Amino acid sequence: MDKLKIAIQKSGRLNEDSLKILKECGISIRNGLDQLKSTVENFPMEVLFLRNSDIPQYLEDGVVDIAIIGENLLIEKDKNNIEIIEKLSFSKCRVSIAVPKTFTYRSIKDLEGKKIATSYPNTLNNYLNDIGVRAELHQISGSVEIAPNIGLADAICDIVSSGSTLFKNNLKEVEVILTSQAVLAVSNSISAKKKQILNQLQFRIQSVLKARRSKYILMNVPDNKIEKIISVLPGMRSPTVLPLAEKGWSSIHTVIEKNKFWEVIDELKKNGAEGLLVVPIEKMVL
Repeated sequence: MDKLKIAIQKSGRLNEDSLKILKECGISIRNGLDQLKSTVENFPMEVLFLRNSDIPQYLEDGVVDIAIIGENLLIEKDKNNIEIIEKLSFSKCRVSIAVPKTFTYRSIKDLEGKKIATSYPNTLNNYLNDIGVRAELHQISGSVEIAPNIGLADAICDIVSSGSTLFKNNLKEVEVILTSQAVLAVSNSISAKKKQILNQLQFRIQSVLKARRSKYILMNVPDNKIEKIISVLPGMRSPTVLPLAEKGWSSIHTVIEKNKFWEVIDELKKNGAEGLLVVPIEKMVL
C-alpha cells in the first residue's frame, strides 16, 4: 500500500508543534529517541525527521511527498516551485533587520555600505537589491545576534519571534523583511494515489485549525431579546435556540472566532445575555 511520506523538523519548536497537530488529527506516531524515520499505526503515512535546512531540497527532489516547514525557509532556499497548500498558524515569526540600540537609525538607507550578519543571505540580498541599498553581507549559521557585540557586523538580519533575544543583546528591530509561519508544503512529483491520502490529511488539519480558531458559547437569553442577540452573533449559519425550564427564557448555543471573542461577549451582555459559558472545541468538521 502506498504511504504518504511527510518530513518534519528533527528537533526544536517546529518539531513539537508539528507532532502536536498530527496527534490532534488522530495520527499515532511511534517515534523513539533519535529516530530518523517512524511508522504511523493508523494512517498510511511515514514520518521522516530531517534537518530543517535540508527539507526544501527533499521536497523538490520528491524524496518526501509533503512537509511541515517554515515559509521563510522556502523563500530563503528559493523554492517557489514547491506548492504551499495550507498555512498552519503556528511557529509564527518574522525575518527582520536589527541594529544596536546606540545606532541612530532613520531609514534602511542608513545601512548603505554597512556590514550585516545574517543566516538568510538570499532573502536579505533580494530585499536590499529591491530598495537599492548596497551592504556587505556576512553569512552566519547560528548566534547571529552576537555579531555586532564582537565587532563582526554593524547590523543583523535574522528570525524574530518575541524579540527577547534582541533585547538581551542590546539590539532593536528596525525593518521587517517578511512574516512567516509553519506551512504544509507539497512536492510537485507526488503521485495521484498519494494525493488522495494527502486530501484526507488536509481535511483533518483544516478541522483542527478551525477548532483552534473558535470557541463554543452557551448563554441564557430572555425570549423577547432572542432576535437582538442573534443579530450580534457572527457564528455558523444559525445558532441553536432551546427553551429553558423557566418560562420566558431560552438557551442559545453558537460558535464564535477567538479574535472576535471579547467584543462579541461585551455586546451579548449589553443586550441581555446571562450565564455565558465558554467551551473549547476539539474538532470542527464542516
